[in-house]
Amino acid sequence: MTVTQTARPAFDPAAADDVDSDLYLLDDLLDDETRALQARVRDFVDHDLLPVINGYWERAEFPAELVPKLAALNITGGTISGHGCPGLSRLATAVTAAELARGDGSLYTFFGVHSGLAMGSIDMLGSEEQKQRWLPAMAKLEKIGAFALTEPDHGSDSVSLETTARRDGDEYVLNGRKRWIGNSSFADVVIIFARDEADGAVKGFVMEKEADGSRPDGFSAEVITGKMGKRAVLQPDIVIEDLRIPAGNRLENSNSFKDVNTVLTSTRGGVAWEALGHARAAYEIAVAYAKQRTQFGAPIAGFQLVQNKLANMLAQLTAIKLTCFRLNDLAEQGRLTSPMASMAKMFAARQGRWICSEARDIMGGNGLLLENHVARHLTDMEVVYTYEGTDSMQSLILGRHITGLSAFA
Repeated sequence: MTVTQTARPAFDPAAADDVDSDLYLLDDLLDDETRALQARVRDFVDHDLLPVINGYWERAEFPAELVPKLAALNITGGTISGHGCPGLSRLATAVTAAELARGDGSLYTFFGVHSGLAMGSIDMLGSEEQKQRWLPAMAKLEKIGAFALTEPDHGSDSVSLETTARRDGDEYVLNGRKRWIGNSSFADVVIIFARDEADGAVKGFVMEKEADGSRPDGFSAEVITGKMGKRAVLQPDIVIEDLRIPAGNRLENSNSFKDVNTVLTSTRGGVAWEALGHARAAYEIAVAYAKQRTQFGAPIAGFQLVQNKLANMLAQLTAIKLTCFRLNDLAEQGRLTSPMASMAKMFAARQGRWICSEARDIMGGNGLLLENHVARHLTDMEVVYTYEGTDSMQSLILGRHITGLSAFA
């Protein structure tokens, strides 16, 4: 006699859409326009991003096919007004960031580097002419931006960067190395920070592609391979050798590292929202999985140990969300400080990483599979935990604020 076995249906991560993770009803604070925008981004994530991202992630390739669809959302540039940018509220910008991260960290990083760091640098540090020159095409994602600050020997202490700039007539000549520079292997506009040999000040320079689409002589980028997380965003090492940039491409209002830090402070809070997106995705998938997964004759959602995990995950997720909403309020009031942003990044990244780890544990071996998405969020959170300032660096910024004493080496 032949016994036919019916395979147990695979877990469907889409069931997570029915999980309510907003216990404190914070989404009630969103106005109708922001809700509509959130829904539009979520639709893009669910129908365009999630069906294809695992393949790109596994191959460590950038999903260029999604760029036109991302552009159509009209969110690029966030809060920047004018020059073709949407002029969104801070909350709308933050909510859309969390929605993108709920889908995937690689695409979020591509977008954050372009829209937040590169466009933000031009908006905050550029002249009016420079804004008119670059922002409209970047807002349409017709030109892609990159932000080159970190160096091989200067990550956490990027204030000590060694890339140099020397004035030579109507041009600056740049020399140095940069590392982990997202988008820079294909970007049309690269913001490069270098130390001016004339006065020792850190200044920003905009490198553009040539008219034929080639890179100017003296600039080369080699994509870093073998990453455990954010595999679908390309982050190269850059070599800069006698790179000539027109003097008119020096960001007019970038005259010190303090100016650079204004950009970093504005984006550091965005990393907290990113952590919220990853954590929310992992929590909701874990709840849906626990309800479907049967062991010892019952759904594991009915086991005390699993319920304890889920309860603590929701509590930490809610704490991250409360932190993010308060951070947004402070920014709206013009009261956001570097220690405030650092605490948000430190807490959200640490707890978001823990939530993703707990979700993976609840799912057992199935949590290791890309098709269930949690593994990707977990490894991406390892990156979030490090970039935009490591956990240790954020604690030192906060510790200096608390004690008035600097504990940096």
